[in-house]
Amino acid sequence: MISLSVCMIVKNEEAVLSRVLDCVKNFADEIIIVDTGSTDKTIEIASAYTDKIYDFKWRDDFSAARNFSFSLATKDYIMWLDADDVVPPSEQKKIIDLKSKLISLDSPDCIMCKYVLCTSPNEFSFYRERILRRVSGFIWEEPIHEVIAPRGNIIYSDITIYHKKLLPAPPKRNLKIYRKLIRKGIPLSPRALYYYSRELMFNGYYRSAIKNFRKFLSSNAWVENKIDACIMLAECYLHLGDIKHAKSSLYRSFEFGAPRAKAVCTIGQILLKEKNYSTSADWFLIATQLEQKKVGWCEPDYYEFIPYINLSVCYYYLRDFEKAKQYYNLAKAIYPDSPIIARNSKYFE
Repeated sequence: MISLSVCMIVKNEEAVLSRVLDCVKNFADEIIIVDTGSTDKTIEIASAYTDKIYDFKWRDDFSAARNFSFSLATKDYIMWLDADDVVPPSEQKKIIDLKSKLISLDSPDCIMCKYVLCTSPNEFSFYRERILRRVSGFIWEEPIHEVIAPRGNIIYSDITIYHKKLLPAPPKRNLKIYRKLIRKGIPLSPRALYYYSRELMFNGYYRSAIKNFRKFLSSNAWVENKIDACIMLAECYLHLGDIKHAKSSLYRSFEFGAPRAKAVCTIGQILLKEKNYSTSADWFLIATQLEQKKVGWCEPDYYEFIPYINLSVCYYYLRDFEKAKQYYNLAKAIYPDSPIIARNSKYFE
């Protein structure tokens, strides 16, 4: 069985730290905590689980802190976690099982695990580089939304980690860091430009987000980020009431790869609002036929629940009540307690 170091960077995490460390203690051979300036009981809580606690002076660079934590690891493999992550017992067992299997799997360099960022109102997840062979020398990159470029022998695991925040991040923290870099004249990489555009959108700066998304789309960037940028660009246009450019942005996403269900459903929702029920239904039907991919963002509700509930609405207005109820029941089978199901129940029950 291989040994596993779990590395974490933390700051003022007293509300959640014991929750994740109660998970980690069951599968980690070494727990490394790097504190970037806590003023609460974070260090006191961490000391109940490990004596490997280190200080790191914060300098607006998450990669620098994570690379420092990795440099302290001594075991065969390194796993990283955030303080507000949760590893359920079923996933802990999978990690323990994986530790006994890694040698027979030809010592992979990088194990990708599913990372669920939210489950309500829709699940939002993607695969991340989670467990890494220490001697492979992986390095974190980017000051914000830090990442390790997977390489070598890569395997995809069914291990799932859940990100469950209790408190919001400091307001506009990431946006402030990006703007600080720009003021210093530090050029943003294509990936950083993508995430900077996202931060602008999330904070309501839609025109600035549009400008930067368009700039990003002309760069040499990862195709999955380009597809997602097209979808978010459409969201910005929708916020500004520009339906024409929203549609063209969604259609543009198809230039970079197979249609993604979120783009298809968004087109369907635009047509539904325009009362073009028949064509809207066609788009939602396409969404149900698409294959979910492991790369990039994954929002499974756009492949089933969202098109089903919208198809029930489309067919209701088309007066095909049999099909309307059929898709309503399919949606209800997925989320029987959904408020959307409750609102529509009066039409079908």
